[in-house]
Amino acid sequence: MITSRKAKAVGLFSGSLDSILAFKLITEQGIQAVALNFKLPFGIAGRVPSQEQLQTLAGILGVTLITLEAGDDYLEIVRAPKYGYVLELAPCVDCRAYMLKRAKELMKEIKADFVFTGEVLGQRHFSQSRRSLRLLEKACGLEGRLLRPLSAKVLEPTLPELSGLVRRERLLDFHGKKRRRQIRLAQEYGIVDYPPPGGGCLLTDRNFASRCRDAIAHNQFNTLKEIEILHYGRHFRLPSKAKVVAGRNEEENEIISKLAGPDDLLFKPLNTKGPLVLLHAKKKTKKDIGIAARICARYCDNTKGKAVQVQCDQVILSVRPYKDEDLTPLRITPPEPTAEPSATTSKKPL
Repeated sequence: MITSRKAKAVGLFSGSLDSILAFKLITEQGIQAVALNFKLPFGIAGRVPSQEQLQTLAGILGVTLITLEAGDDYLEIVRAPKYGYVLELAPCVDCRAYMLKRAKELMKEIKADFVFTGEVLGQRHFSQSRRSLRLLEKACGLEGRLLRPLSAKVLEPTLPELSGLVRRERLLDFHGKKRRRQIRLAQEYGIVDYPPPGGGCLLTDRNFASRCRDAIAHNQFNTLKEIEILHYGRHFRLPSKAKVVAGRNEEENEIISKLAGPDDLLFKPLNTKGPLVLLHAKKKTKKDIGIAARICARYCDNTKGKAVQVQCDQVILSVRPYKDEDLTPLRITPPEPTAEPSATTSKKPL
């Protein structure tokens, strides 16, 4: 028997097509929905909707948008995910659990009835398998109150369906990786402006993931402030364990200058264009300073192997630029692929 009580729900909202469609299916049943969006530290600019775009979408859907910014605690799931990495250093299952736990907190705070997502059964091999979806619900303490409107008819009925708050017959049975049905449904709803699927997380990028692994290995992955510099420049790890970051353009030079800490040393070339270079180490040796200066010289314009004047604080150094082959051992790069997957990537989530 369908109750007349006005239902309320919290939905995870990324701005993706699947999340937009999930909100349409819920709100068209007269359910009051709150869109919960997470600002994560590893989103790729241009591939995830901006706050302005999200607010516009929320307005079109007629829902309230709440954005939460992940804190330092989010980094723990990247350092040591309970359910492993899905691709490179992306802890997709743990990331989903992180968001669902906070959605549950909001559900209780606003006295909502359930939580829903735009997940589609089988769309992603690990994080959206039937077993993963079921165990995620249990791990987050949302047994019976986590609804997936796009795949509801191929999953077990949830409490809001069984109680009549949500009409199950008006939900869908989407499953698998193909998105043709989503695109067709979007056309029926008149939805034409939505981001392409996937590709929005830097942790799936081999080069960026290698920087993160290096930072984790050297205990430099504990705060959002620490990881910010991982987004910029060329990165090197010296034999002494000191870290060097070299800007790739004027914009990055300015950003690196602002991110430098009080104990960091900055190097810049004189009389020629080139990178700003940051040296980060607890103890800066003369050898580290010389290496950082030579890295700075390597990326200056028109050096042709000649000595370059590089300034570090009030000291001017005359150094010859490194050759690329000399820099190879210092670069932070992805490991060479092996026949056997690594222990971290072979661990199957859930």
